[in-house]
Amino acid sequence: MPAEGEPDAPGPLVARTRGELRDALVRWAIAAPIDAEPGRRAVVMTMGALHDGHLELVRRARKEAGPAGQVVVTIFVNPLQFGKGEDLDSYPRDLDGDVAKLATVGADVVFAPTPEVVYPDGGPVVRVSAGRAGEVLEGVFRPGHMDGVLTVVLKLVHLVRPDVALFGQKDAQQLLAVRRMVRDLDLDIEVVGVPTVREPDGLAMSSRNAYLAPQDRERARALSRALRAGAASGSEGAGAVLAAASGILNAAGGVVVDYLALVDPATVEDVPADHTGPALLLVAARVGTTRLIDNQAVDVVGPPVAAPAPVSVAAPSGQEATP
Repeated sequence: MPAEGEPDAPGPLVARTRGELRDALVRWAIAAPIDAEPGRRAVVMTMGALHDGHLELVRRARKEAGPAGQVVVTIFVNPLQFGKGEDLDSYPRDLDGDVAKLATVGADVVFAPTPEVVYPDGGPVVRVSAGRAGEVLEGVFRPGHMDGVLTVVLKLVHLVRPDVALFGQKDAQQLLAVRRMVRDLDLDIEVVGVPTVREPDGLAMSSRNAYLAPQDRERARALSRALRAGAASGSEGAGAVLAAASGILNAAGGVVVDYLALVDPATVEDVPADHTGPALLLVAARVGTTRLIDNQAVDVVGPPVAAPAPVSVAAPSGQEATP
């Protein structure tokens, strides 16, 4: 494999069909020296429009795979996770640009199938249910979204046959649902969560950020400010965490909150008022026409305080898909 960032390094092999992917995987297995330290196959699943957050996942995948390992990046805009009124047709696509970026961070294979390749018989009759993890938070505003995510993740696991799969912690509910599916269905892979990569102003990196008008970009910073304020209040109890975060969101103009929740990081269920220990503070909000999500780990160690006035929450409606 060429050194990371080498300017004249060849790009990754692009496979568009199941047969081309299979040939790429077999070729790697055959080429591995018999006496070499065994490597692993790592996969990063994306919908394209790659940014530095995605590239950090691939860098980590390169480390997880090892020098003799193989890194596969999938680029597939999955129709199953888009609901009515969401932006399937307008979702940004730039395969050539994505492949050029992936050549700088150690990707070996890019699997970029069409929906007809992934779903040769049309929409699949048999799908994966996320259960309770798909009904709360994102599931309230985007019914069926998490089922669509898990269905395509399972299909890609079968097609790529990785040893390890890497997912960003920004999509915390998705990461938890994937881990639960791996455990419940006995998939023989390791799931690694990679910390959220942020812009210099604190905004979590997302393909959606490109949709933000300049004034909306400034307003969107309220999400990360709210999360930091909530985390800083952990010593005063769960109620104080929510109060600090909701205070900033309620004061921010142009931010329409879908939900703000302090949850158990293992179940995404709301923690009780007297909770102490690890928790996860999650927010989803619309800024202009763009829907953003973010989260922050919180250590709740203080006594409970009175619950805050509820943050303004939007009614469920069609939203943009999260990359």
